[in-house]
Amino acid sequence: MNEVEGLRQRRPLRPQVITEDSPAQEAKEGSTYSSKVFRVTFLTLAVSVAVPLLGVTVLLDCPIDPQPISLKEPPLLTGVLEPNTKLRKAERLWENHLIGPESIVNIGDVLFTGTADGKIVKIEDGEIQTVARIGHGPCGGREDEPTCGRPLGMRVGPNNTLFVADAYYGLYEVDPNTGETKTLVSTKTLIEGQKLSFVNDLTVTRDGRKIYFTDSSSKWQRQDYLFLVMEGTDDGRLLEYDTVTKEVKVLMVGLRFPNGVQLSPAEDFVLVQETTMARIRRYYVSGLMKGGADMFVENMPGLPDNIRLSSSGGYWVAMAAVRPNPGFSLLDFLSEKPWIKRMIFKLLSQETVAKFVPKYSLVVELSETGSYKRSFHDPNGVTVAYVSEAHEHNGHLYLGSFRSPYICRLDLQHV
Repeated sequence: MNEVEGLRQRRPLRPQVITEDSPAQEAKEGSTYSSKVFRVTFLTLAVSVAVPLLGVTVLLDCPIDPQPISLKEPPLLTGVLEPNTKLRKAERLWENHLIGPESIVNIGDVLFTGTADGKIVKIEDGEIQTVARIGHGPCGGREDEPTCGRPLGMRVGPNNTLFVADAYYGLYEVDPNTGETKTLVSTKTLIEGQKLSFVNDLTVTRDGRKIYFTDSSSKWQRQDYLFLVMEGTDDGRLLEYDTVTKEVKVLMVGLRFPNGVQLSPAEDFVLVQETTMARIRRYYVSGLMKGGADMFVENMPGLPDNIRLSSSGGYWVAMAAVRPNPGFSLLDFLSEKPWIKRMIFKLLSQETVAKFVPKYSLVVELSETGSYKRSFHDPNGVTVAYVSEAHEHNGHLYLGSFRSPYICRLDLQHV
């Protein structure tokens, strides 16, 4: 054996090295490949959905032109505003025999209200009777409202006649005994060059001479009230009708969804609920401040609807949507984001959007100066849903609703 062969025999064995072709590496490569395929597939699907959606949101028309609205942080629901379930102590009356009894008045122990099917009805000894109808059929669906009519605010005059604000037809006087109706202010009449599109609520002086009423918008009708809120339209007005001279005057302009109205006990000012802004404005109709206006209550815990006198000299305010704090308020979140509102209403109907608004009924009593005295709540609207008004009579609150098929009655001694 020569020297070269000996060196070859003595050469040490080299350790085995796992190459890239080993089974472990192959498994790793397979996993990486699957991950890449998943990512590519997911991104492809995302793009295939996002691009058409983006195209749709760009090309589709938006029914509203939302304006940014500045709202203060909602008040904390503490103290007299502390959430409770006191409204759940109310009892439902005439359930499924009334649809949307928005406003309630009484002459003696006889109740009167207007319903979503265009009727003005009276309730005497537990029986419901139709008194009058301002519009005409067919009635039933949302699209029928403009012809069917929708009685909203209602008051009793000095001669026990009814004064009614119909959202589509205007101001009317109704004889509760004969059902005869008389037009006071028609929506066909332009008031200072602007049409009445959404007559909402009214309040009457004790002598019946003056009627103060709200027109919530000249653009939107009652059936599109959600558009009115979300757009932040500021074309609402407070008006005055003189039953003697038949003249109509515009008292306030630039209001965002003026809703319920109420004369003070001394009849020196009128309170106007400005729903979109969650506040109450005050307009002076007599005295040294006549013609002036200021803020009565600002930054309320919900969106105020109707307002009525309380027996303590204050006011009952009904709210069907709250601004929870602590909590999430959809209205406040969207208030300064008009681009999100546009996307929402390009893709969804009013009815669909309304389903995302939590049901929560709240009634507060205000003092004569506008401070909170007490509050009654029904979280989730278990008993009292879509509350629109609180009318006090004989130690009870009769609670109206713009949508529910009943009137609720709450014994104030039990709360």
